[in-house]
Amino acid sequence: MFKVCVLGLGYIGLPTASMFATHGLEVVGVDVNQAVVKTLNGGDIHIEEPGLKTVVQAAIKSGRLRVAASPEPADAFIIAVPTPINADKTADMRYVISAAEAIVPHLRQGNLVILESTSPPRTTVDLVQPILERSGLQAGQDFLLAYSPERVLPGQILRELVENSRVIGGIDCASAEAGRDLYATFVQGEIVLTDATTAEMVKLMENTYRDINIAIANEFARLADRFGVNVWEAIAIANRHPRVKILQPGPGVGGHCISVDPWFFVEAAPDIAKLIHQARLVNDGQPAYVVAQLREKFGELRGKTFGALGVTYKPDVDDIRESPAIEVVHLLYEAGAIVRIFDPYVKSNYQLAEWLVNSVEAAATAADGLLLLVQHREFLALDVARLASVMRHPFVFDSRNVLNHRAWQAAGFDVMVLGNSKAQDF
Repeated sequence: MFKVCVLGLGYIGLPTASMFATHGLEVVGVDVNQAVVKTLNGGDIHIEEPGLKTVVQAAIKSGRLRVAASPEPADAFIIAVPTPINADKTADMRYVISAAEAIVPHLRQGNLVILESTSPPRTTVDLVQPILERSGLQAGQDFLLAYSPERVLPGQILRELVENSRVIGGIDCASAEAGRDLYATFVQGEIVLTDATTAEMVKLMENTYRDINIAIANEFARLADRFGVNVWEAIAIANRHPRVKILQPGPGVGGHCISVDPWFFVEAAPDIAKLIHQARLVNDGQPAYVVAQLREKFGELRGKTFGALGVTYKPDVDDIRESPAIEVVHLLYEAGAIVRIFDPYVKSNYQLAEWLVNSVEAAATAADGLLLLVQHREFLALDVARLASVMRHPFVFDSRNVLNHRAWQAAGFDVMVLGNSKAQDF
């Protein structure tokens, strides 16, 4: 295959398109967002990811990557559009449907179509295949169809695209093998072949497994608060057991994968996915638990001022998708509190514009408390004495247990830690 059309130029589609292009294939990158197309054609990128701008610029400069607003004929089509969840926690498949429909006029005999978007089980065969067959061609007979989920970590996408193992699920063996041959252009990790629905389930299982393990850590933190225990100490001791590896609690679970994917199981099989559903409720409830802890500390929150440190879903990236920190901010605002946000990776955002400030000191000035919600490296080396001097009430809530609590206390701070209500540590 010599020409690839990638639909969706977000956190996965743009790096994937660039990797194919820098490894010798002709690539057309498609995005319906005109601002994205304009930005990329102007030599810039619209997302933050280490090394990505250099790779994208090299791909475009070589002439192998072109960016357009609509697809065109190609040997292979890759769908890498978002699959968010609706307010009722069901999968929003509109972008996948639109992408598949956009391919139909260009589908030709022998083409390969690959869905990369994380999707509920059987999406490839029950949703995408019937749409593509409106072309008059039959999947498995006239064209090839497969599912291959992304399995990369923001901040390390370029490296993991190359090094991570890859699963290719075809509607038949020929489709899986064609997908393997395409991704082998740049993938150095093991490429495992299976059927499409198994591949869909593998991606959901990976993130659901992590979600459930985080949920038990968060529930342990709540229990520790109830029983007067330091959950961080208890986890460290429990993890000395050779077959125990408890994860770290926090203010919730974010990102477009772990906080979303388990709901696809719940939607598809609510009568079976009981544990998965409960884990989601626990993790989605953590922001409210953080606010409840603050209410227990301060009583009435109306009129109180809090500086929120960090609103991305994980440290040292700019990605705010499904961020639990944002939910904490919203809940405080609904409770009548005044909130100021500082995040070194979020300089502007229309959803957060009324709360964003440009420094930690601006967030702390005349505040009743600081909330460490994301463990950005920058927050681990603050001038705590200076912050204490500008605050109305030197208080910090460490939801990640990453601050030097003794240093903050020495500067006059009242320190509160998620999951630690122990009177005295040994």
